[in-house]
Amino acid sequence: MTLSNIYNFLQSTNNMAVAIRLVIATVLGGLVGWERLVRHHSAGIKTFALVSLGSAVSTALNIYLAMLPGVSADVSRIPAGVVSGIGFLGAGTILVTGKKQIKGLSTAASLWVTACMGMAIGGGYLEVGVAGFLLIAFSNSVLLRISKHVEEKSKFMSIYIEVTKDQGVTKLSKEIDKQGFMIISMNKSKEKTLRSSDTGLFIDLELDASRQHNSILQIFNSLDYVNYVEEV
Repeated sequence: MTLSNIYNFLQSTNNMAVAIRLVIATVLGGLVGWERLVRHHSAGIKTFALVSLGSAVSTALNIYLAMLPGVSADVSRIPAGVVSGIGFLGAGTILVTGKKQIKGLSTAASLWVTACMGMAIGGGYLEVGVAGFLLIAFSNSVLLRISKHVEEKSKFMSIYIEVTKDQGVTKLSKEIDKQGFMIISMNKSKEKTLRSSDTGLFIDLELDASRQHNSILQIFNSLDYVNYVEEV
């Protein structure tokens, strides 16, 4: 068989072709989950593989029902249900921490788009499914690095910092002014601090120039009245 014949076979509604597409969807979904697992995120290989497989099965089933004689099936109903259903699953991976950090957005988005990839593969639209997989991998690797690079050089920075209650806030404000930074907002945290004698603050800063954020954190860390600081 030529490659063209194999490709046409994989796009057909033959039971074996559908089964092979389900395997492809599971493997590609698992590869997306592997990248998330390596980065120690909540959803891993099994979750992504199952999401992709389930979406592929649902789409293949929808096409099968639509082809049955005497059955009036809406070919968009099951895929629409999958898209909205995965939205609820993805929402469960999003967390807002006590330090106002939002975690899990990338995992939720990856789950949703992996479901779409699975539907494309299950429906026999292999070009779109494989292209979707490659673009997911590109977004979660290359674009992630670009995003981190841009954030690291941004003139705007948000930090959580714990300072001593004894004049710590006043001293910190003077130090920020001395460094040439501008305080956009400063709010006291309601969460417990590492030391009971400290005060936790959320501060949004505008830097004097494009500087490495790690160097800014080192400046604050070196202050004797600062016991903890991190970028949020």
